[in-house]
Amino acid sequence: MPEISIIPEDICAAVVTPEAAFMAVEGVFAAMVRGEARNFPVVREALGHADALYGFKSGFDKAGMALGLKSGGFWPGNMASGLTNHQSTIFLFDPDTGQLQALVGGNYLTAIRTAAASSVSIAHLARKDAKVLGMVGAGHQSAFQLRAAVKQRAFDKVVAWNPHPEMLPKLAAVAAELGLPFEAVDREALGAQADVIITITSAFEPLMMKGWFKPGTHIACMGTDTKGKQEVDAHLLAAATVFTDEVAQSISIGEAQHAVAAGLIHEGDIVPLGAVINGTHPGRSSVDEITLFDGTGVGLQDLAVAQVAMRAAQAQGMGARVTL
Repeated sequence: MPEISIIPEDICAAVVTPEAAFMAVEGVFAAMVRGEARNFPVVREALGHADALYGFKSGFDKAGMALGLKSGGFWPGNMASGLTNHQSTIFLFDPDTGQLQALVGGNYLTAIRTAAASSVSIAHLARKDAKVLGMVGAGHQSAFQLRAAVKQRAFDKVVAWNPHPEMLPKLAAVAAELGLPFEAVDREALGAQADVIITITSAFEPLMMKGWFKPGTHIACMGTDTKGKQEVDAHLLAAATVFTDEVAQSISIGEAQHAVAAGLIHEGDIVPLGAVINGTHPGRSSVDEITLFDGTGVGLQDLAVAQVAMRAAQAQGMGARVTL
């Protein structure tokens, strides 16, 4: 009978560092472009209950031998109960036998792998001299995004906007912890100041307009992962060089869905970030080029960080093990 590892949230947080998540996500993006890893079609639906979205992301990474799925979604009322809005669990299976290997808490890993993805995009696409980081959104994942981003460039200031300004002090506290000045600004001012902008919201309308971005900006759109969601003006994608984790998701559930539907860009205009990592695409071509990363959140990201958690927990004798 198979022995199953059970790795809860606290152990995931103890054993998966931002650096480990960065390496895992960067590696799986590269494997996807090499044809060594693929995501399976996403299932994501409105429940018609609690305003929740629920679904599955799955895939197989032959290079890393990770097979499995993440089940979960978004419950917008959870914060009122002291819970995070995103709730998920990751299931890992043995690629050789199909037997269940591990059940891994997915909430921390979802946040840290999403932050790792934007961080990978900053590492490969942002200008080296970027100094001002703009944050659009101040929810649970924003702190992870901020902490990951500052590892990639020598930022000297953080500017931020959130639709609920009362949430900004928590993000300001993270900036203070990192030794960075923090300023709450309006959206247009944020676009005018920031060299790198991360959007991490659950918006269904553009929050940032094309004319607000200055030349040379890198934007990481990390909140759009469902049909209908949108964080930036579709015309911005026509003015930018667009990169993504996976093109199929970008045009169907990602930020690019609106620009493609409007005929502003085409599927072939979107570059997998893994191509930049592998050196088959040059990435940023000039200091004035606007680059945009459409981070839709692929299942392979979840499997990659869950595998890091499983292996680290097993090596350190952490978590429970049960036999089915």
